[in-house]
Amino acid sequence: MKRIILSLFAITFFYSFSVAQNRSVNRPNIIFILADDLGYGDVGVNGQKLIRTPNIDRLAKEGMRFTQFYAGTSVCAPSRSSLLTGQHTGHTYIRGNKGVDPEGQEPIADSVTTVAELLQRAGYVTGAFGKWGLGPVGSEGDPNKQGFDRFYGYNCQSLAHRYYPNHLWDNSQKVVLTANEDLRQMKEYAPDLIQKQALNFLNERSSQQPFFLFLPYILPHAELVVPDDSLLAYYKGKFPEKPFKGADYGPNAKTGGYASQAIPHATFAAMVSRLDWYVGQVMAKLKEKGLDQNTLVIFSSDNGPHIEGGADPKFFNSTGGFRGVKRDLYEGGIREPFFARWPGVIKPGSTNDYIGAFWDLLPTFAELAGAKIPTQTDGISLVPTLTGKGSQKKHDYLYWEFHEQGGRQAVRQENWKAVRLQAATNPTAPVELYDLSKDPAEAHNVADQHPDKAKQMGQLMRQSHTESPLFPFGAK
Repeated sequence: MKRIILSLFAITFFYSFSVAQNRSVNRPNIIFILADDLGYGDVGVNGQKLIRTPNIDRLAKEGMRFTQFYAGTSVCAPSRSSLLTGQHTGHTYIRGNKGVDPEGQEPIADSVTTVAELLQRAGYVTGAFGKWGLGPVGSEGDPNKQGFDRFYGYNCQSLAHRYYPNHLWDNSQKVVLTANEDLRQMKEYAPDLIQKQALNFLNERSSQQPFFLFLPYILPHAELVVPDDSLLAYYKGKFPEKPFKGADYGPNAKTGGYASQAIPHATFAAMVSRLDWYVGQVMAKLKEKGLDQNTLVIFSSDNGPHIEGGADPKFFNSTGGFRGVKRDLYEGGIREPFFARWPGVIKPGSTNDYIGAFWDLLPTFAELAGAKIPTQTDGISLVPTLTGKGSQKKHDYLYWEFHEQGGRQAVRQENWKAVRLQAATNPTAPVELYDLSKDPAEAHNVADQHPDKAKQMGQLMRQSHTESPLFPFGAK
């Protein structure tokens, strides 16, 4: 009898060990950290000289640094939609920043399958902490209806313009920040409150069930405001300053707008360092919980650096020498810092020049979770690149569109980059053409020297755009 019991115990132990080993290889925990308006050159590992980002730099050095990875587009909501739906902005459901009353943005439809839904169905616990902007509380775009078990933060990206808001959301519960006295006081710094909840989410995790943690932080988006602590003290007096006059907190404060800032350079630097501090806290919590070895952590940004609220990306070389900023489809508006770390799987200190974009994340995460990859995705799984196993497929080309300022389109094919301005009002507007291998700053339009290539890229723009009744573009 004892032999039978021991045999059954051995079989059970071996089975459990095998399952655990299989899960560690095929079903990692996944954390995606998304900065807001952080430029390619705003972090040390990408050349930043004035701002300290030791934790982000360490994450990159302990994993893989991608040098040619792109956001979904050059503003918040459509870039996030591209990330969550695995579709570029010629196909994804949300293609612009479109507000709805009383609070929030145009909601993603029930018919859309998000990466969070795929992972949730595959048995992952899912949480999002930060800025949503893809549908009001209670709507079909509510994060709880788009695959997230828990959401805490700003539902509306317009309200996220304020770092000391009057409320946040905990799932469907409105969390009133009474200490801020409806924008009259600057007492409760929302990013710190959100970070606390994100760390609590990690505190509740164990190795028994995989999780997906989405951290769409609002730092360092304008307004330029940060607590007056040691992070800010380090930068005070280090830079020349030009005060910014904005819409201040107080009796007549409005929800929108950005507060005045006497030291915008020091404040921006402190905001980036605070973001870096949050990243360090997340990584420390993973180690504390014994989850570090089986967790894939990816860090990126939703679009290029902004110029609102007194921000000065030129001073910090935030674009890393690339042309353009937020709202541009030149490299500075869409090429982002992108780092992936997974101990024992991703080779530390590696650099990769794979040309990819946010829509690659859905098929990547789905494959890692053992979920079926939807057929409608424009993405390609990065699992071969991350694991070093198998052959990595490549895109024939990447496509973006932007729905403000007359409409813009862009295509990247190998080293060729094409940009069309006023694309919505004039679908046959001239195509600018750049050879990124010789001209990464997109300073020299060579369309006249390569008319056939410019024509071909224009054709790719036309065939990549599917018209949306919610976000009409006009390109035919």
